[in-house]
Amino acid sequence: MQSEIGMQLKMAKEKANGINDLQRERELATFSSEDFAVWWAGSRAALEERRALERHFFEDAEFEDAVHPSFMSYKEGYEHALAKGTKFLVKLRQWQTTRSAQRDKDMKVETKDSMDLKLLYDLRMLMSGSLGTALFQQSFPLRLHFSMFLSTLLNQGTPEQQERWLKRAWQLDGIIGTYAQTELGHGSYIRGLETRADYDPECQQFVLNTPTLTAYKWWPGGLGHTANMVVVLAQLYIRGTHHGLQPFLVRIRDEQTHEPMPGIDVGDIGAKLGANGVNNGFLGFRNVRIPRDQMLMKNAQVLADGTFVKASQPLLLYGTMVFVRVMIVRDVMFGLLQAATIATRYSAVRRQSPIEPHLAEPQILDHVTQQAKVLPQVARGVCYRLAADVLWTHYQRVMDQLARKETEAAGARELPELHALSCCLKSVCTLDAAEGVDILRKSCGGHGYLSSANFDSIQGLVNAAVTYEGEYTVLLLQTARFLVRQYADGLRRKVLPASVEYLRNVSPLNWGPNLHENVARALEISSTEQVREAWQLQQDQRKIGGTTEEQATNRAGRRLAAAASLHGHAYLARNSLKAQQMGMGGVKPELGKLLQQLIELFVLDTFLRQLGAVLKWNSINKHQLQQVETRYEQLLEQLRPNAIAIVDGFDFHDRVLGSTLGCHDGRVYERLMEHARGNPLNQQSVNPSYQTHLRPLMLGKL
Repeated sequence: MQSEIGMQLKMAKEKANGINDLQRERELATFSSEDFAVWWAGSRAALEERRALERHFFEDAEFEDAVHPSFMSYKEGYEHALAKGTKFLVKLRQWQTTRSAQRDKDMKVETKDSMDLKLLYDLRMLMSGSLGTALFQQSFPLRLHFSMFLSTLLNQGTPEQQERWLKRAWQLDGIIGTYAQTELGHGSYIRGLETRADYDPECQQFVLNTPTLTAYKWWPGGLGHTANMVVVLAQLYIRGTHHGLQPFLVRIRDEQTHEPMPGIDVGDIGAKLGANGVNNGFLGFRNVRIPRDQMLMKNAQVLADGTFVKASQPLLLYGTMVFVRVMIVRDVMFGLLQAATIATRYSAVRRQSPIEPHLAEPQILDHVTQQAKVLPQVARGVCYRLAADVLWTHYQRVMDQLARKETEAAGARELPELHALSCCLKSVCTLDAAEGVDILRKSCGGHGYLSSANFDSIQGLVNAAVTYEGEYTVLLLQTARFLVRQYADGLRRKVLPASVEYLRNVSPLNWGPNLHENVARALEISSTEQVREAWQLQQDQRKIGGTTEEQATNRAGRRLAAAASLHGHAYLARNSLKAQQMGMGGVKPELGKLLQQLIELFVLDTFLRQLGAVLKWNSINKHQLQQVETRYEQLLEQLRPNAIAIVDGFDFHDRVLGSTLGCHDGRVYERLMEHARGNPLNQQSVNPSYQTHLRPLMLGKL
């Protein structure tokens, strides 16, 4: 009692001396946030490179918003994002040409005539990471040019096509592109796409048409008013014979005037829940002719006489989608940790609801219920980063194997696993991140609902990822098909890919002293049993007279999706524990201990969130569950003193967070009031609508 009263008196004295809650939290941390930041960035050089690049922009007054984006109309927001985006690219190129050639290669985004996927990945992470988020709260219109358009030219174009188009597109020399796949009537079911390209052998041209309203391309970022070229996925027909989807390069706006080309109907689709700087558009074709060499023919080809040459690996057609799904895992990790940083800092500043009635209001982070909302999301973001790094390495390896004759067969064997894993993690991580951001918003009470808190733009971007580049249920079912095939192969004692090796382990759960190993194994058993149940249901349904294989799969759909979801959660838990066992890159002991705590919290939290499925497939008693819950609460208590230092370690500049609630200095209430006073509505003490509407109403003159 006396110690608590003494602490209250000490805090009152500190407040009088200008020491705020965040300063105190940092002083009491058991590890160095700077050490965490170095580990998070990958190296000291990478951290300093990123900080220097941010200063290059943040210290330039041209990149400050005179009006907060939330006060702009939809049209103003697009024009503002495009104006700032063009300045951004010019200034980025200036940076690239003046920096030392010896800077850390992992962070380098230099201008060069040839590019690779690593370069595009780094550039994409730059634009959707800290710098891009800080400058473009609603994202910006050229995002798809540097991710999907360029990567498609790189993955699908022949050397001759790359020589003609890739360098110009990289340098923005008369080309700004996007990737047009989704249509008004079809999205994730790409075999249902209706846009068609008919080959005319006499003219050696393709004729593109959108034969119905639902065939219109719909959603591509930058398509509305920004891009002048697109990669279009269309159904190929040669002399009336269908040859499946193929990618075509089409100019949709004049290079000089930017007016739509003949036969092109193009525009913006309107405001969305978020990402309103992206300029998503619609696109229709009416007898639009393009030369034969504007079908991207690295994989499948159409010869001059109309002969069709199949791709050796049909999945390579979807290489762009796999590339983007790999990046999306990192995208949503970034958004989740932005939200977690805001909520954690606010939770250390906000005081409310005394734990002891006779004492002052504590920081709400001292409430265990608040810790349970905030800290697991921090842990989840860290473990998503670990998974994203492994997935990217896997992608690079497979693409490299496929590019070389001597290893092409090995790459082909790994491609289905990569496709399934990218589908699964994209679905699971986006769903859980969207839920996590919303939990974090609500953890900030009413103030979290303000646009100035910036949860709206973070939530908008993360929620969009749940359904773009593959709707989450469709992707889960694609993963489930892979899992069922692997389960059947396991029954035949075939070698299984690394990510699903656990499917052949049929031994029941043996609850031992290693708690996090117990829960990880329980998740794997649950996934295995759910796959087995779905597989068995399909087998049983096929035996029913008149039931096709497709009908059997549809009837098993709910259980197939559940199996894929469990697989994703089991994979994330196991991958995190593997990283923990590898020692986290030789960090200092105090940081290593902290990272172990975060990983263990994530694994236990994943187990508790999947408890229904876990208990369905495992024999776990009340005492064992209490062990998990007790350890979970111990971890919350152990991490609580380091909460602010952890989120400081992500090294988010205040501009990156863009939040009145999450700034480094903890001046929450001052910033809320400053933002309110900057509202254009408050620039006049009486709004003109009073005279035109309110006063006549009150005088009975309407």
